Formats: sequence, C-alpha cells, structure tokens
Amino acid sequence: MRIFTAVLATETNTFSPICVDRRAFEASLYAPPGTHPETPTLCSAPITVGRRVTAEKGWELIEGTAAWADPAGLVNRGAYEDLRDEILDQLRAAMPVDAVVLGLHGAMVADGYEDTEGDFLTRVRQIVGPNILVCAELDPHSHLTKKRVGAANFFVYFKEFPHTDFVDRAEDLWRIAVDTLEGHAKPVMSVFDCRMIDVFPTSREPMRSFVDKIMTIEKDDADILSISVIHGFMAGDVPEMGTKLLVVTDNKPDKGSALARELGSELFSKRGTFIMPQIDEKQAVAEAIAAWSGAARSAPVVIADVWDNPGGGTAGDATVILEELLARGARDTAIGTIWDPMAVQICMAAGEGAEIPLRFGAKSAPGTGNPVDGIVKVVRLVANAEMRFGESFAPFGDAAHIELNGVDIILNSTRAQSFDPSLFSVMGIDPTRKKILVIKSTNHFYASFSKIASEILYCSAGTPYPNNPARTPYRRAPKDIWPLVADPHTAKEGVA
Repeated sequence: MRIFTAVLATETNTFSPICVDRRAFEASLYAPPGTHPETPTLCSAPITVGRRVTAEKGWELIEGTAAWADPAGLVNRGAYEDLRDEILDQLRAAMPVDAVVLGLHGAMVADGYEDTEGDFLTRVRQIVGPNILVCAELDPHSHLTKKRVGAANFFVYFKEFPHTDFVDRAEDLWRIAVDTLEGHAKPVMSVFDCRMIDVFPTSREPMRSFVDKIMTIEKDDADILSISVIHGFMAGDVPEMGTKLLVVTDNKPDKGSALARELGSELFSKRGTFIMPQIDEKQAVAEAIAAWSGAARSAPVVIADVWDNPGGGTAGDATVILEELLARGARDTAIGTIWDPMAVQICMAAGEGAEIPLRFGAKSAPGTGNPVDGIVKVVRLVANAEMRFGESFAPFGDAAHIELNGVDIILNSTRAQSFDPSLFSVMGIDPTRKKILVIKSTNHFYASFSKIASEILYCSAGTPYPNNPARTPYRRAPKDIWPLVADPHTAKEGVA
C-alpha cells in the first residue's frame, strides 16, 4: 500500500482583527516533506502515528507538507492557495496511491473560501478519483459541511476538550483506514444537525458523561466505527456553523442515522448547561485575594481569562484583569501572557535587570482594556520560548518577564494560549510559589494547571471574543439555531 499524508490547518475567528499570512504558518509549523518532527502538533498526529502504522504493515508512507498556524482571523487568499497547491502537487507526484490520510482543523476560513477544508478535500478527491480512500482527523471546534462529507470517506474528531486525545484519535483514524484498505470495513458517515451552538468542556459534567457514553458505544457495538461531536466554532461566521453529531458505521447508514439523531437530540436537550460558570474580573480578583486571606493555602488560585484566548483567535493582549489586580494592590501574582511584540522588542533592547518606562497591552481591538503604563523591571528575556502541550511543545516566541508593582508579567511575541505551567517556569517564575496565576485559555489549560491549582476561577473579562451567539452580529451563520431561536427543531428537520 502507498499512503499519502499531509496537514493543512488553522482555526479562523472571522471577527478577529489579526489576519493570517504564510509567515504565521512558518512561525507555528511549516514542515516540508520529511522534516516533520517526531512529536505531533495538535493537527499533525496523523503523520507521526502513520509512520508507526505503515512501518508495522510494511506499507509506504509518502509525507507531504505539514502546515499549521495558530488561530487568528481570515487567512490570506494567496497563502491558502499556495499551501493548498503545494500539497496537491505533492499528491499528484505521489500517484497512484491507495489512500490519503490528512490532518485538518475544520474551522479555517480564507479570503474567498468560506469552506476552506471543503475546497481542499474536493480537490483531493478530483485528483485521486472516486474509489480511493480519503479520510482526516479534525478538531471538534469546526464546521462540518455537506461538501466535506461528500468528498471524504470518513472523519474522526478529537473527543476531549481540552484536546488531550489528538494522538488517540489519530490511532482511531488509522485503525479504521487500515481495516478499510484490508477489506474488513466499509465506513459510512451519518450526520445529525443539532441546530445549536454551545461550549462543551469535557472536564466537567454533563459533557464528561456524554463522551464516556459514546466511547462505550464504540467499544461495545462492532457496527459503530467512530462517534464524534462536532462542537462547532461560534466565532466562525459561516453558513454551516453549528453543533453536529457524526456517526461512522461499517456500512450501516440507517443505524448510523438513528444513533446520530438519538445522541444529537440528547445533546440538544441539555443545551446551555455545558459551559462552566463565569464571573467578571472584579469578582474574580476579589475572590482570589480573599482565598489567601482566609485559611492557609499552599497552591495558587488560577484565574482563567477565558475569552481573551489566542486559541480562539483573539490577540491575547487584553489587560482587563491585570488592571483590576493593580488597582487592588495584588502581590505574589503572575500573568501569562500579554501579547505585545513591540514591548518585547523594547525589553530585549534594554536587557535583563533594566528598569524602563513601558507601555504594553490592549492594542488589538476595543473591549480589551487599556494599555498599561509604568516603570517596569526586565527580569528575564528568552528567545524563541516554548511551553509544553501534552507530549509536544507550543512556541510563544521571543518573550520578556517583567515586574510591575509586585506583579510578574510575561510579554510574548508569538500568540499562544496558556497550555501548561512550564509557560511560567521557562521565564524564571515558579508558578507553585505564586498566590494568583492569570492565564489565557478557555479550557485547554485545565489538564495541566488543575494539577497545581488550589482553585480555578473562570473569568469573562472584556469583549475580545464574540462569546454570546444570541447577541453576536452574524452575517453568514444560520439564524435558525439555538440560542438565536428557542427550539429550531419544531420547525425544521435536523438530518443532513
């Protein structure tokens, strides 16, 4: 067997002011054939798992380019077309192949391409023809479109949020692909449109039990090859935005459709109960300070700035929580991070130990607070800094650890959400010795920060991200989904 594999992925917040060009991919991951590292990134596990699987089978794996850009706004048209055509040309050169196994995200939007992955998959299908296996692993914060379903044999999505299982799901992808190629399975996709948009953290109920349930069904029913919840991506203003339930069966489309409807209807019945409770910045800071003035504590309180999350396409430069901490005279506190490449450059020029006047933060958009001014001490400078993300690493670029009025602040030049406490330690901050840690992430932080936190506070501060679909000024997204309407299923069937 000859298998072609490649990666083309990013997540597009269509409301974000930060556009993505080729440099953004090169800053995050751009690996031409044969140069992808041994450790996978979020969307490139199909390559690293595929190396092992094909070696065990004695098959040939032909690696194309792997390209991933950290989430932001609209992708430059030329950048998308160039990367797309680079991979398609590699596929043409590799022909004939027995299968194409891809790593995608599912929420990319490029200038001129609302359904970017649909465009890419359709072109792949045109090259290989109707009888060659085409499959992909995707992120659940994405858009499942009819065009994509029509172009591929099957999809597997991450089940966990935080996405701790991207390698496990790549294993599922390859297991189904191998069974298909060896004639043991015929995957068929069935989709139910839940006609809703919500947030589904699997670190808490009721989503934790729901994911456990679908994994049990996969294990116990031989007809069911895979079940995925496509959460949807509420910051993607595209026509097929929303939550979907995908069931991949072994040539049992009617059974798959019935199960997809049953599970999707269960999700819909619990709408509005999944997301973690959130408080504003004043309450979050007050509770964090109060937590240390009472009973003795030995672990930090973590404040998660959930909506200034670069993982959702925002700049990550909001200062709303920092301003509240400074106003209340907080000490023994660390902020990770505030994105400000120019401020980092100034700190780099000043050098470690320098005390300088500095203005930083809140430059990207309204609703992110105010720029902060002060005399800061440059404590530590790190070029090309990285933090851990599971078994991999996430870059946050040249970075500066500064101190202002008793608060330690990390300024970074490459946008990245706060995945792991190593974000602080690489900058010379021991996160376990701080009373308060402020991080920027919706839920990916939970897997690692929950291990060192005495308490986690989810904070909705400012408006850098369109987090309330009922009030978001969508132009292209469907208007007949919850919470825009109370119960869209009473008026329209939900099977795609």
